[in-house]
Amino acid sequence: MISILFSVFKRDISLAYRQRAELLQPLLFFILVISLFPLGVGPEPETLRKIGPGVIWVAAILSSLLGMERLFREDFLDGSLEQTMLSGVSMSLVALVKVFTHWIVNVVPLLLLSPLFSLFLNLSDEMYWALISTLVIGTPILSLVGAIAVGLTVGLQKGGVLLALLLLPIFVPLLIFATSAVDAAYMQLPYNAHLAIIGAMLLLALALAPFAIAYALKVSQN
Repeated sequence: MISILFSVFKRDISLAYRQRAELLQPLLFFILVISLFPLGVGPEPETLRKIGPGVIWVAAILSSLLGMERLFREDFLDGSLEQTMLSGVSMSLVALVKVFTHWIVNVVPLLLLSPLFSLFLNLSDEMYWALISTLVIGTPILSLVGAIAVGLTVGLQKGGVLLALLLLPIFVPLLIFATSAVDAAYMQLPYNAHLAIIGAMLLLALALAPFAIAYALKVSQN
């Protein structure tokens, strides 16, 4: 079982870096959104400090949606997804490995760029640490919950628009708690409660999402 899951991880990593154009799309979109936004609202440091966390989080959500559509696409097209289901391997574990791979490939680069954009948006040190904490805890939720919708729409020709319509309303509570945590840091208030709520969301997603993804993929194959 471990060797099979490692093979799935290795294959997804190699496929991601083989398609470098698609791999760079979410990252470039993230950079462009955050770079262009100050030009529209003005360069005032206080304004950028107030809207900066929300801008980064919205850009992160939209960027993750760009790379999410191909999460199971290659496996569905070449038939390996069906073969995996017939092999008797736990699809929930396979789905969890693929989601983890998606998070590493698409989201971790965004986290690595966040210090640069925190300076660009004039965030204080307290706001930056609150922001990076919410991103580390919250972005896996984007991948886990998003993979459920991807599993349901994997067989559709143009499922990207439907995917966005399904997921954007679901991510609103996460966006609210994440930006509220950074706002609390901005006002020198404790934000542990916000992080605890986001952490509870993550634990719930880790417990339920793999099984929901496996069921969604089975439905799509039928």
